[in-house]
Amino acid sequence: MASNLLNHQIDDILESVLEDASGDVYMVNPSADAIEEFVSVATAFDGELPSVHMLADERTLKDVMDDFIIASNAADLISEDALALRTLEQAPENSLLSTDERVIAIVHAGDRVGGLVTDEESFVADTYDTYAGRWEDATQFNLRTPPITDVQETLADEISPEAEEDFTAILNSLETARGDGDGLDEVTISLLVAAKNEALLYDISKWGEDVGIASKATFSRTKTKLEDMGLIDTEKVPIDVGRPRLRLTIGDDRLREADNGQLATVAQSILN
Repeated sequence: MASNLLNHQIDDILESVLEDASGDVYMVNPSADAIEEFVSVATAFDGELPSVHMLADERTLKDVMDDFIIASNAADLISEDALALRTLEQAPENSLLSTDERVIAIVHAGDRVGGLVTDEESFVADTYDTYAGRWEDATQFNLRTPPITDVQETLADEISPEAEEDFTAILNSLETARGDGDGLDEVTISLLVAAKNEALLYDISKWGEDVGIASKATFSRTKTKLEDMGLIDTEKVPIDVGRPRLRLTIGDDRLREADNGQLATVAQSILN
């Protein structure tokens, strides 16, 4: 075994694998941090990505994919056939990266990460075949989050290009989008963007349901919560037939005065 990746960070190790791999890659039993780093590295990767088969603990995958930012970028990778997700019934002791040319065992030692590498042909072939077989028997992980490119493109088309710019700017200002106190969730962000651009509740909730962010009912419940807290207001807009529709507007002066980089921070401080 050679430790020629020792003392690298996990993102360095992942980038090295993506750069060198010519065929399929098996990423086995990654930690939550490694899953997040993989999505980040692969999303920013400048080149042709190999097809990464990620075999991970189901609970770990669910926890990581609760973050809209990570999940929507992962969904993009899946749509590009650069990533597939399946779950492990029994996880091995180590986290591994296996290609047809080498095996890398990921070792954590405090704040240091080592990639212990072997390119011994028979061992590499046996490991690769082992996890290829386990992959065939593994259960597919159902990622329900839509790809971020679909979200951005449809938001620009169905609401406005300005709304899409605001949505992307808010996401870029956040480290996480979970709605658990560490970040706003995707429905809240969508409604804040709609209010900033004075869109109709009907339009933003229909868009959100169609693209796969959340149901119209979830948008309605979240709108009521934000309205009760004073973050957004609504005004009735008459239509030719049926009940008037509601136009969303910003309800708090602190949000009205904030730019996109500050909007998430201000909204979060009010919500908390």
